[in-house]
This record gives sequence, C-alpha cells and structure tokens, in this order.
Amino acid sequence: MGICLQKTCMKIIFSNLAVFKLEKLSKYLVEEFSVNSKNKFIKKLNSRITTLQKNPELYPASLIDQKLRKCVVTKHSSLLYEIHEDHIFILNLIDNRQDIKSIHMEINKHFG
Repeated sequence: MGICLQKTCMKIIFSNLAVFKLEKLSKYLVEEFSVNSKNKFIKKLNSRITTLQKNPELYPASLIDQKLRKCVVTKHSSLLYEIHEDHIFILNLIDNRQDIKSIHMEINKHFG
C-alpha cells in the first residue's frame, strides 16, 4: 500500500482483522454518508500509511501494550501496529471511542 521511493520504507502487512474492520468501516461510510466520505477516509489512511512506512516510530506506544503503536487516522479511528525487523504489521483498525478493555480483549481473541 502506498508508494515509497526511499530505501528505508518498510513493507506494510494488514492482519485479517484489520482488513475486515476496514471493509466494514468503508461500507458504513458509504451507507451512512457517501462514497466521497469513504474516499476521504481512504486518502487519509493512505497518507498515514506512507508516513508510517518512512518513520514507523513516529507514533506513540499504545496504552494497551508497549509493543503496539497507535496511529490516529481520523478523530474517530486509529491503526494499532507492531514494528518488525522487515515489515510493519497492522493488527487492527479501532474506533477511538471504544474503551481500552474491549480493544485489548479483541486483540487477545485474534492474536493470543
């Protein structure tokens, strides 16, 4: 996802959970708002992913787990990700209004 011309850019891998949540959010945005709203969100997401590829440590460690980092995409949504040696693994796309306990439970359910 995204184009990176620098040698330091890392590969992005989405978990099945993150893909599912992204598809669900995209469908919601189209049904409740418009295709334009979905496209604006995707544009912001792509911008954050490009930034993430270039500088994965830019975003702060999560309150859930210090190995996870949280990248705010919009005021309502964020990406939770891990930095690995050769890639960035996006675990989840979360609703920022969701409580930390339920986010932690969801991650444990899918990733142990």
